[in-house]
Amino acid sequence: MNLINCLLLLLAGLLALSRGQLTFGHDGDSCSSSSQQQSLETDEGSPSLKITPANADFAFRFYYLIASETPGKNIFFSPLSISAAYAMLSLGACSYSCTQILEGLGFNLTELSESDIHRGFDVLHTLNLPCHRLETCMGSDLFLSHRLKFLEKFLNDTRTFYEAKHFHTNFYDTLGTMKLINYHAKKETQGKIVNLVGELNRDIMMVLVNYIYFKGRWEKPFIPSRTIRQNFYVDKNTSVRVSMMLQDREYHWYLRDQHLPCSVLRMDYKGNATAFFILPNLGKLREIEEVLTAELLTRWNNLLRKRTFYKKLKLYFPKFSISGSYVLDQILPRLGFMNLFSRWADLSGISKERKLHLPTSFHKATLHVDEAGTRAAAATSFGFTFLSAQINEHVLQFNRPFLVVLFSTNTQNILFLGKVVDPTKP
Repeated sequence: MNLINCLLLLLAGLLALSRGQLTFGHDGDSCSSSSQQQSLETDEGSPSLKITPANADFAFRFYYLIASETPGKNIFFSPLSISAAYAMLSLGACSYSCTQILEGLGFNLTELSESDIHRGFDVLHTLNLPCHRLETCMGSDLFLSHRLKFLEKFLNDTRTFYEAKHFHTNFYDTLGTMKLINYHAKKETQGKIVNLVGELNRDIMMVLVNYIYFKGRWEKPFIPSRTIRQNFYVDKNTSVRVSMMLQDREYHWYLRDQHLPCSVLRMDYKGNATAFFILPNLGKLREIEEVLTAELLTRWNNLLRKRTFYKKLKLYFPKFSISGSYVLDQILPRLGFMNLFSRWADLSGISKERKLHLPTSFHKATLHVDEAGTRAAAATSFGFTFLSAQINEHVLQFNRPFLVVLFSTNTQNILFLGKVVDPTKP
């Protein structure tokens, strides 16, 4: 009899901003002098840099789909967490299922070998290098059933390429296994991701948990005593009260795009990370979403390295916490993962004993922004002032929906991507 047992993928992203910096190669401090990290920035042929275009392509395809289906909602996710988890899963997929996963993630298999793709995810090791200025932690845990014999090649490859930790557990003890998984997710994300797993069933034979935690400190933190209550205009008919942070004595990198109806602010962190906050003109959010690409971010970044865009700015920016939760088995089939969540998927590279099935997969990410910076995880009355940013070139008010991109400068990867529509909704 052909028994079908279940796998479960859980992906968690936590972002915490405190003070930071993004560049696709920036001028800030570097936290590691390792030759491996330096090669990421200088060797264009390195596997780590070869996978960044596909990772960026997947990030925006995922964003476009979510934005089109949930207009008017906050969006926040970690594309790198999702890509790394599914690339690791592909180590246990065979034939068409393996091809489907990797091509769904945006990789061109005629240009990149599977080996190069997996070696490229050495970015996980780089993100985990110790840095006193920036807290970044990314990894994967595999929780394996005692009842199933897993192929040594799959286990060895997940350790080699993704530094995955393996835990053998008894899935008949669903409560004990749930506590074990939640404990590890909480531990690895500094306590920010709790109760990742709500329930398990006895058919599950393996749980893959991918997590990412980021905590950055602003290069130019806000002064808490200057934070005031102001309106944030969700749309033409809705406003909410938020705690609005204020800076009016600092210089910042920002521009008003001459070709697109938006302003772009680059907020730097201490360490190898930068955040872009993109503020569309009134009523132009959809227009900016439709043209947002990695190439556009690169153009903005190149401009924002010119001294002419470094100006004294009166900046209003909201304190907030937001989160995003996504059932990936309902989303990824529309991005090319056609049969992965069906019973026709071939996951025989994980185990030969039983046919394995991936019925569902979840991703959760949270973002918290305050005066000191940002925390994030995947294991945030002075009148109607919509147009103030256009009226005074030295004033920038994030008092309406905006986009956020958090970028790792030494790995050249988008860590988090999102949209803040209502900062009062978690």
